[in-house]
Amino acid sequence: MNRLIAILCLIALNCFSQSNLKETYNLMPWPKSIEENNHRFVIDENLTVSIEGDSPKRVQHAVTSFLRRLSNRSGVFINEGFAMPLSENQQASIQISFKESAKLIVDDDESYKLDIQSNKVTLVAHTDVGAIRGLETLLQLLTNNDSEYYLPGVSISDAPRFVWRGLMIDVSRHFHPIDVIKRNLDAMASVKMNVFHWHLTDDQGFRIESKIYPKLHELASDGLYYTQDQIKEIVEYASILGIRVIPEFDVPGHATAILTAYPELGSKPGATYKIERYAGVFDPTLDPTNEDVYVFLENLFTEIAPLFPDFYFHIGGDENEGKHWDANEQIQKFKKDHNLSTNHDLQTYFNIRLEKILNKLDKKLVGWDEIMTPNMPKTAIIHSWRGEHEGLAKGGTLIEAAKKGYNTILSNGFYIDRMESVVKHYQTEPIGDVQLTEDERSRILGGEVTMWSELVTPLTIDSRIWPRTAAIAERLWSPKNITDTDNMLKRLEVINYRLEDVGITHIRNKDVILRNLSNNQDISALEVLSHVCEPLKIYSRNEGGTEYKTYSPFTLFADACNVDAKDALKFKKAVTNYSKTHSEAHKTDIISLLEIWSKNHEAFQKIDKNPKITPLETLSYNLSEVSKFLLKRIKNERTSKKDMKTFKSQIETLKQPFADVELVIVNDLENLFEALK
Repeated sequence: MNRLIAILCLIALNCFSQSNLKETYNLMPWPKSIEENNHRFVIDENLTVSIEGDSPKRVQHAVTSFLRRLSNRSGVFINEGFAMPLSENQQASIQISFKESAKLIVDDDESYKLDIQSNKVTLVAHTDVGAIRGLETLLQLLTNNDSEYYLPGVSISDAPRFVWRGLMIDVSRHFHPIDVIKRNLDAMASVKMNVFHWHLTDDQGFRIESKIYPKLHELASDGLYYTQDQIKEIVEYASILGIRVIPEFDVPGHATAILTAYPELGSKPGATYKIERYAGVFDPTLDPTNEDVYVFLENLFTEIAPLFPDFYFHIGGDENEGKHWDANEQIQKFKKDHNLSTNHDLQTYFNIRLEKILNKLDKKLVGWDEIMTPNMPKTAIIHSWRGEHEGLAKGGTLIEAAKKGYNTILSNGFYIDRMESVVKHYQTEPIGDVQLTEDERSRILGGEVTMWSELVTPLTIDSRIWPRTAAIAERLWSPKNITDTDNMLKRLEVINYRLEDVGITHIRNKDVILRNLSNNQDISALEVLSHVCEPLKIYSRNEGGTEYKTYSPFTLFADACNVDAKDALKFKKAVTNYSKTHSEAHKTDIISLLEIWSKNHEAFQKIDKNPKITPLETLSYNLSEVSKFLLKRIKNERTSKKDMKTFKSQIETLKQPFADVELVIVNDLENLFEALK
């Protein structure tokens, strides 16, 4: 009994210690284990780095990046700006060792151990990729006092929970040049993500050069595509960062761009096609009964597949409603002749043909979860995007796929283009409490963040991906019990600004958009509004896909706003606390925000009006008036029945969308009113 009590006490002490550590260090993802010592490694000009390991190219690149970012962040003029072999410097300040170069496959070992003493830092990993993951942790540990920057004395042992931690970027709906891709790859590496899923084709564009079928990039891309040399450049760049690149060619649906170039491959005889300018699900579909389609795809994949060394090749396979199949008599006859009862059966026939083509190219097929039909071979990977993900036993395709014998990855719950809160994504637990065998659990490889780009351009894409993706990266790397959202938000606030170190433009580009809105006038009033407004969520901004075309302006107020508006979060917390305690401290927090909003319309009116900001005038005015009313109430100043009636009317006005944004503090304004009764 005493032994049990002692064990429980040790567990409780460790949990308490880990909790305190999370308050101290702004690490993301949070490591598997971390212990403090009483040492401190001071950063000075004499810092040196050595590497021990074969083929150190990745680690050399990572060390160079580490030293530049370390120097920039600390202001220290480091004498030696590059790593050297351990044989040339046995006394290096930071000593990195690894055993082998990672192959960039699913089973790569990304674990590392980090030990910081007062006179030396050691980083040990099995692979070079593990070493560069550890370097990112080391950089995140950097802190300072009044006189020096230093690395706190800690020992860390770390490894990822899931082997597949990805980000998908759709470059078809809006094309994103290679500099956009590279900076996002750098950001991925900074939070230990390891799969870049490149969605290269869709109804709105075919984005890769084909020398065999040149009409694809000549007629179906608007001149916006990657050359094969650029593809190789990105793949190599990702490899240096320890990131695998998986291409997606979406077939048989989402095929308008392909059919714009080669209409004879379509399911509607005699049809002509044009690149789609709107968003949505469209009818053009490849004809799975036409042998020329398979010749085309085999030739195309044979040309393209060698550009991507990874074993996996994504064929999409989603959202095919089969309308052109239903209307084609020859396709219906084919189904009957081959005992294919449904369009799902026909698509499975198509997918199996594709898998055989990919197998000849040493590739494994990945597809969205629509491909999971009874006859689909178990060698395919099921990419889950539909179904429940909280308590997945309720019917989520991830768990269903694992139980049926498929390897599977999760994106449901990680659709960041839906513009939902980081907390919701962070609380998406891939496995939940469902009971799985060891084999079933091993088939859940991990997950991917999905950045569909109907509403994002190179100017805004970073603000839609980051910083929320950093929190999802933690969900996929860190132990399952790392779930404290308040602590995550505290750490994310720091990581958010650190993302600028690697070139992410999510913070500074906001001001670019606001200056455009104001015709380069004072943007402070627009900034205030942007801190309490968020873009409309879950595709309601572009409902039906017909408000915006691919070349519409995406420099509007909604594009400057982002999820988790910072003053809205502050106000919600202050109102919630005040409603419970009526404390003076929380009252002061509320008053300070209400005073800002009450005065803001005066500043807004000083901007020379133009058609881009005129739709915000009603929002600005009513927010100001509501804030003035609540200030009177919280300060116990007199208000009339007429004031109250006006307040309620203005609140109803503020509940409406304005210029594709919503004022996300409306409920909290009402809650404050109730608390002040």
